[in-house]
Amino acid sequence: MIKNQRVTKNHLYSQSPGNIVSDMDGEKVMLSVHKGKYYNLGELGGEIWELMKEPITIDELVKALQSQYDVTQTECEEQVTAFLSQLLEQDLVNIKESINS
Repeated sequence: MIKNQRVTKNHLYSQSPGNIVSDMDGEKVMLSVHKGKYYNLGELGGEIWELMKEPITIDELVKALQSQYDVTQTECEEQVTAFLSQLLEQDLVNIKESINS
């Protein structure tokens, strides 16, 4: 993974290995084995995390979330991008070039 990379629509995002995720009162919490830190992904973050089991684009994430939640495309894109940026800062997400880019 390239360090200091920005979240863009031209990439595929997937879960980094080595994290243990479990449900707690409808929200997902994650333990990073490498960092020894806990993260509360929340309900929406948990949905995004589940969708990233296989490499996925921001557009695909937004479409999937809009089918489940009453949210505008712009707001959803902003939330997804912000969440992915946080995961990226903590090395919790893998990024690959999209074949469409």
